[in-house]
Amino acid sequence: MTGKRLTTELIAMRAVKELQDGDLVNVGLGIPSLLSSFIPENTTIFFHSESGVVGFGRALTADERDLWDFDFVNATGQFLTPLPGMCFMDTCSAFGMVRGHHVDVTVLGALQVSQAGDLANWIAGDEALLRDEGRIGGAMDMAYGAKRVIVTMRHNDPDGGPKILPHCSYLVTRRKCVDLLITDLAVIRVTPPGLRLEEVAPGWTAAEVQAQTGCELIVADDLVEMAP
Repeated sequence: MTGKRLTTELIAMRAVKELQDGDLVNVGLGIPSLLSSFIPENTTIFFHSESGVVGFGRALTADERDLWDFDFVNATGQFLTPLPGMCFMDTCSAFGMVRGHHVDVTVLGALQVSQAGDLANWIAGDEALLRDEGRIGGAMDMAYGAKRVIVTMRHNDPDGGPKILPHCSYLVTRRKCVDLLITDLAVIRVTPPGLRLEEVAPGWTAAEVQAQTGCELIVADDLVEMAP
């Protein structure tokens, strides 16, 4: 193994390539919240938050503290850049956009994804108190209401175990909803025959990615190296 795992920023940059000009995109906690900081020039993406804001820009940095507005944050709690045409609404209306299938793409994190595309991205009980992830939110609405579901996540859990499995052992948010997985090791598409490995992180081989995965991958004939 000669390659390194991608950073969260590089995962987000790769995910941005899946968005099309004019898309309405909901972004979840963690890695998905980084996407708004990497939109190319001359491309318009309308980012949506279930808290009631549509059309926000990149996250502000610590060096831009004078611009922080405590009423204007994303799902992760990062302060956001306002954009012309940005609008605000109540939470019911924001969720109505999702439940009405008006959101083109949702980008979510996950604790587990099954080979069938089942999504598990929240946990309950004592374990939820010990982990800084897996908090319940609006993911079940996003997984049902968005036209396309992209998962961005680390390929393995904190103990090194696989997060891509034959079946989810955590509570399932929704079954057969994930279209694409982008991890720190690979880009994997959910297809009827199974999970197709289409891209690998620089320096990694298909066999090495398979060794980090809990179920069988179908290696694409045109397998390529990931590029943000």
